[in-house]
Amino acid sequence: MGDSDLTLSRFTRVERWVHRGTALLMGTCLLTAFVLYYGPMSLAVGHRHVVELVHVVAGYALPVPMLLGLVSAAYRADLGVLNRFSRDDWQWLRSRNRRNGSFAVGKFNAGQKLNASLVAGSVVVLVGTGTLMFWTGLVRLSWRTGATFVHDWFALGLGLLVLGHIWFAIADPHAREGMRTGRVSRRWAEKEHPDWVARLSPSAEDGRGAASGTGRGRARRR
Repeated sequence: MGDSDLTLSRFTRVERWVHRGTALLMGTCLLTAFVLYYGPMSLAVGHRHVVELVHVVAGYALPVPMLLGLVSAAYRADLGVLNRFSRDDWQWLRSRNRRNGSFAVGKFNAGQKLNASLVAGSVVVLVGTGTLMFWTGLVRLSWRTGATFVHDWFALGLGLLVLGHIWFAIADPHAREGMRTGRVSRRWAEKEHPDWVARLSPSAEDGRGAASGTGRGRARRR
């Protein structure tokens, strides 16, 4: 077997289920928002009150998978990595040749870190403004009007962000495999995340679990 048969552990089962749960709730929020705001679709679907309740419940549930994931040490470690921007990350964002191997890209590249930060921040804003919109007695009308304006624009921005995320996922089957199975090709990892591969722990490379990157070890053959 060649190097193409070597795989590395990238995500644990908990991390993959957090991603799936968040994706399901996010998709529900965006689809119901589209039905509520696009007139022809709203008329075609009907049951506006039911759609609104589904939207609200999915919105309040959206942070739940991420919070439940905190029981996992691997998930918490990855959150720590996502929250740290290095000098190479900022250079990666500014570069047009960001995939030429000249940057020390860790487990997540700067685009993934930025995406995670924007999604997390948007969820907080949307839940907050959505609360003011749904519970009409909390604040005066001018506040609710402002909350509606902010909510609508953040929802649009988040929708575009999610579409971009899906677009990049479709274009990268190795990344999709990593989120689906938890393992990725070592050859792909060395090309896209060389610094992560260099810092892998033995447990991540022999299949006992995913790691954010310390030490070295062995890779497993398929």
